[in-house]
Amino acid sequence: MVEVISKRLIAAGLSISILSACTVGPKYHTPQVDVPADYRGLAPGSTPATPDSLADLKWFDVFKDEKLQDLIRTALVRNHDLRDALVRVDAARANLGITRSEQFPTFTASAGITTFRTSANGQFALPSALRQDRTFGSVLLNLLSFEVDIWGRLRKATEAARAQLLASEENRKAVITTLVSDVATAYFNLLELDAELEIAERTLQTRRESLQLTRDRWQGGVATMLDVRQAEQLIHTANQTIIDTRRLIERTENQISLLVGRNPGEIVRGVKLTEQDQPPAVPSGLPSSLLERRPDIRGAEQNLIAATANIGVAKAAYFPQITLTGFAGFQSASLVDLFRGSGSLWSFAPQVTQPIFTAGRIKSTVRLTEAEQQFALNQYERAIQTAFREVSDALVEYRRVKEFRNEQEALVVTLRDRAELANARYLGGVDTQLNALDADRDLFSAELDLSQTRRNELIAIVQLYKALGGGWQA
Repeated sequence: MVEVISKRLIAAGLSISILSACTVGPKYHTPQVDVPADYRGLAPGSTPATPDSLADLKWFDVFKDEKLQDLIRTALVRNHDLRDALVRVDAARANLGITRSEQFPTFTASAGITTFRTSANGQFALPSALRQDRTFGSVLLNLLSFEVDIWGRLRKATEAARAQLLASEENRKAVITTLVSDVATAYFNLLELDAELEIAERTLQTRRESLQLTRDRWQGGVATMLDVRQAEQLIHTANQTIIDTRRLIERTENQISLLVGRNPGEIVRGVKLTEQDQPPAVPSGLPSSLLERRPDIRGAEQNLIAATANIGVAKAAYFPQITLTGFAGFQSASLVDLFRGSGSLWSFAPQVTQPIFTAGRIKSTVRLTEAEQQFALNQYERAIQTAFREVSDALVEYRRVKEFRNEQEALVVTLRDRAELANARYLGGVDTQLNALDADRDLFSAELDLSQTRRNELIAIVQLYKALGGGWQA
């Protein structure tokens, strides 16, 4: 019996191998995209792009502040968005295992023993040859339960599930890139607020000294009460700035705490804003390599691959579905005779199912998958164009902010010299206090703007690093 079944299974396997070479549905080909030769936004006269890119560096080689590195490492372990992305990867991997298992035969075994007793006082009297106590037994081995994947439905479904797994993995990398940039941006914002607070407190101390001097001059009859009130106004303005800056500092600390998966609390700082290291060069690399480096683009392509495979799954419903089932075992009315030759049994049953009338359901399903494939194609192309735009914007931002910072530094030097001269002229009695107060206000505002500009320059590096697809590397 086993030899007969083995021969039938071998014959069926050969037939399956021949027939399974046929698959329906389109084959995936990487779409042709228009890739520019260079990024827009590079400085005029700069050297042509080279394969080297800032994004090829690990994040801890870009951000040298040890406290910032500690925050990023903590976020990579405890951030809730990243943990959600990891769970989605596990779910996609399990879904691939489920889908892939349908391509292989299913083997199960079952055994059963049944004992019953008939009543001697029943409605029908039993012949004397029959016993009241009887035991039945069966042992079955389901040798085969298998769908012959002639049209590639199961293979296409596995291809789609595998692409979805890869897409979820790319999504995890994209979350890492965003997380690293968000933590770095929030940290630099915090350092900038610290710098603003330091400027405001230093200015407040200077203005208090100026107010005391103005009061002394008023008591000596040299200054007026208007001069005193104007000096007091500057004190209140500085105090308002300090209070509001402290509010923003606490909110930024809470934001960073959420990113690193901790309860709200104080954030330990490292190097000051003005002492942060910047990369000596920020090469952009070749635009063509951006398609291979950015995880969101690779994830969009995997979604397109999955959508293309789903068309084949839908089209396979037009064709017959062939299922093979077979089992072998023993069955007997008495346990002592269960494994004797007369108690053996086997069965091998191929079954063909062909849809005849579905009221357009299969056709509509195919159209739906084709529309989803076009949507995935549009998303893939949009992701590429969005990436080029983000890199261009980041290059322009970095270059222009750097130029702006140089001018702002020169402005602060000029205003600081002006404030010293105006104050000296006022004390010498050759100028009014109004000019001295205006110079003080202009200097205070310019110093705050310079601090923000230095922060913007660091954030521009962060955004360029993210736009180029850096940050997810291990």
